[in-house]
Amino acid sequence: MNENLFASFATPTMMGLPIVILIIMFPSILFPSSNRLINNRLISIQQWLVQLTSKQMMAIHNNKGQTWTLMLMSLILFIGSTNLLGLLPHSFTPTTQLSMNLGMAIPLWAGTVFMGFRHKTKAALAHFLPQGTPIFLIPMLVIIETISLFIQPMALAVRLTANITAGHLLIHLIGGATLALMDISPSTALITFIILILLTILEFAVAMIQAYVFTLLVSLYLHDNT
Repeated sequence: MNENLFASFATPTMMGLPIVILIIMFPSILFPSSNRLINNRLISIQQWLVQLTSKQMMAIHNNKGQTWTLMLMSLILFIGSTNLLGLLPHSFTPTTQLSMNLGMAIPLWAGTVFMGFRHKTKAALAHFLPQGTPIFLIPMLVIIETISLFIQPMALAVRLTANITAGHLLIHLIGGATLALMDISPSTALITFIILILLTILEFAVAMIQAYVFTLLVSLYLHDNT
């Protein structure tokens, strides 16, 4: 119980060198490309899920927005697999690092905004000043809309970081409490162990939901700017 609560979020190193890049590249191994005429069950299920998700997510987009399909599908697969791998014991979850999530959110958000100003300049500028705004409120609304625009990537990154970090902390705390209660009160330890199992199942769902939410919000930003 004396272990640092945030020790699992520290960047792992090997021989003094950070190995985050290797960890980030590892999920790509889970999605192999098949050269066979008939795929096996695993690859068939993966392709079916990707097609189902892309069809649902990209249905609202026009031709310009659908050019982002490959990027958005790669994003949801990367975040989802990284979140799920982070639930394994003694593993590291890169998506608990705010810097990494900002590194994903800011370029994607900036790309959607630049597309909006390039292809829909008038509509993009119109978002800063809603129609029918009183003259004396124009400066204030422009400032508010500008701030809200620049907050979008921060909200994306903080939402993903907070949800994944909170789940890991709860698992760590309840797991530590279960070990401490085994010698004191086995019946109470059994209850906390059941809670731990239910929480772990919930975290598997949260890992996939947060990947979907992150990608869906990027998709909505793209839809607003294409």
